[in-house]
Amino acid sequence: MRLIKKIIVKIFFLAIIFSCNLIEINPKLNNMNDTPFAKKIKVTHKEHNDNREDNYFWLKNRDDNDVIDYLEKENSYYKKRTQNQKDFKQNLFEEMKSRIKKNDTSAPYFYNDYWYQTRYEKGKEYPIYIRKKETLNAKEEILFDCNKLAKGHEYFNLTGINVSPDNTKVIYAIDINSRRKYSMHVKNLETGRLLNISIKNTNGGSAWAADSKHFFYVKKNPKTLRTEKIYRHNINDKKKDFLVYHEKDSTYSVYVSSSKSKKFIFISSYSTLTSEHQYLNSNKPLDKFNFIQPRINGLEYEVTHFKNNFYILTNHNNSKNYKVVKTPINKTGIENWKNFIDHQKNVLIEDIDVFDNFYIVSERTNGLNKLLVKSWNKSFEDYYIPMKGETYSLYVGYNPQFDSNKIRYVFSSLITPRTVYEYDVFFKSKKVLKKNKILDKTFNESNYIEKRIWAKSRDGEKIPISIVYKKEINLNGKTPLLQYGYGSYGSTIDPSFSSTRLTLLNRGFVYAISHIRGSEYLGRDWYENGKLLKKWNTFNDFIDCSKFLIENKYTSANNLHAYGGSAGGLLMGVVANKNPELYSSIIAAVPFVDVMTTMLDDKIPLTTSEYDEWGNPNIKKYYDYMKSYSPYDNVEKKQYPNLFVTAGYHDSQVQYWEPAKWVAKLREFKTDKNLLFLKTDMKSGHSGASGRYSSIYETAEKYSFLLSLEEISK
Repeated sequence: MRLIKKIIVKIFFLAIIFSCNLIEINPKLNNMNDTPFAKKIKVTHKEHNDNREDNYFWLKNRDDNDVIDYLEKENSYYKKRTQNQKDFKQNLFEEMKSRIKKNDTSAPYFYNDYWYQTRYEKGKEYPIYIRKKETLNAKEEILFDCNKLAKGHEYFNLTGINVSPDNTKVIYAIDINSRRKYSMHVKNLETGRLLNISIKNTNGGSAWAADSKHFFYVKKNPKTLRTEKIYRHNINDKKKDFLVYHEKDSTYSVYVSSSKSKKFIFISSYSTLTSEHQYLNSNKPLDKFNFIQPRINGLEYEVTHFKNNFYILTNHNNSKNYKVVKTPINKTGIENWKNFIDHQKNVLIEDIDVFDNFYIVSERTNGLNKLLVKSWNKSFEDYYIPMKGETYSLYVGYNPQFDSNKIRYVFSSLITPRTVYEYDVFFKSKKVLKKNKILDKTFNESNYIEKRIWAKSRDGEKIPISIVYKKEINLNGKTPLLQYGYGSYGSTIDPSFSSTRLTLLNRGFVYAISHIRGSEYLGRDWYENGKLLKKWNTFNDFIDCSKFLIENKYTSANNLHAYGGSAGGLLMGVVANKNPELYSSIIAAVPFVDVMTTMLDDKIPLTTSEYDEWGNPNIKKYYDYMKSYSPYDNVEKKQYPNLFVTAGYHDSQVQYWEPAKWVAKLREFKTDKNLLFLKTDMKSGHSGASGRYSSIYETAEKYSFLLSLEEISK
């Protein structure tokens, strides 16, 4: 569960960028005759004796020509109204691109006799995956050149690279529609040829058995896209793949994985608040999977293996901030769980990484990540890896080898580029394996200020805000400021570096991340108090942070801009309805804004699995509460800030029609002459463009919009 949450949030922490040319956008243009007002077709939804008008419900009809026509009209409107920005956007793009190394290679890691790396080449959009046998001086073997594979495709994403234990085969998966419906293939690494295997509609994940002949994979429901079935495939057998497990509860999804030791294969079922795991000896792929502990509503746990025990991170016995238990591999039921690391009220345990001679506990205390080193045999006293700073991002990197006295961890902050360290646990020494190089001679970390400040919420809670700006900036109450927020799923947005954001900071902007309730920044209670029937805390926290930033002269309502995407886009929709007067503009990227329609439709991807996050609106108390904040349902006749909204036509997470319906209704109701743009990417989905540089250009588009409002000329 916790890994899933991390994945969700990382999808949406987008870079913030700006440039130096003056752009003029006339707000009155929004009232010109070519403004694309959508037609209205009266639809009334009736639930719980409540009538809910939905005159833009017709926009759900994906293949309707009228729907396509409306989306294209909105795109044309945006393009026409920003035509004078064309050169400016390109300049922004070139500026941001110039800071990135054109030829770049990841820090190599060693596993099972091979060194693995990912590299980029000048002018190319996609990564190249390589390996070298035994030493880094060995001849390079290209596993995949995604630039070649992507030819002819408007969208391309390769994922799920999984090399067999005998190093002769590799599984991989491809998405060419941006719908996260991956086609799975197997490549013979000895011949370079593809095996006659093409498995459609997978999530991209797989797990090899020890024999390098069998592997397990996940298939999605073709309509809801819920991951629901686990199959076993024999690469030497043309028989139909064997169905190992079918998750029939629509509120759960499944995935398959291997233990770090590679001795076990896990099938994991999860909902928002409950998880369940099954295990299988990797040497016996034809055997039946056994449950570690059958699901108990509200019980979350994750499993790792070491020697004769499973080590389990869990919330068992009201351990809100989690604890670690251990249990013998032949006695896995909850009755056999013994405390290994006790629950602590003020310390959130996020993960445990095991090695032969020690293990690393990832903790979060008062919002900050810490790495605790502990010995299995007490050969040294427990200690924390030293870390400086009052706001930063820190996590254990990829460490596939058990038999190592060194670990890799990754550090970043709002002013420090991503740095991969190798740390010797016994000698307590570290070295930099790779620090992202910023190709900008003017950049120096010492030229910027990063800090953490605390706003007070209306109910008395203190809300942390991570903030960064250039030292020379005069915080006079008129400073332009971009405030970012997310606040859902327990996902925490830790402050990290963005080279594109320098374009913003260097032009006098302040950048702030509001660590609002709904995340786990301050522990599990911080999440519990920002979900279900306490969801308004999330929205109020963001608004109260905005008021704090204004009252303390960091910015003003005329210079405050807000940004959020996906569930953070829901946040943007709510604050736009609740306190539009606080913001000059709002950027809502693929926003989850039609909450009622989505959560009442169990055929839409993710709906049923998210009842524990938002509530089930088929139950009246949740229906009423959701309706109180659903952005689409609460649009009113009043003034709204300048708005830039994005959508992905193939989006499987937030369907394109949510932002489309919201914008259509805003055009009908808003009484101001402020800008309102909807840009739908007709080629991509939730995460936007797939290429290395294409995604940067999308960022340039978003923030040329902001710069025009601030009239920044250089």
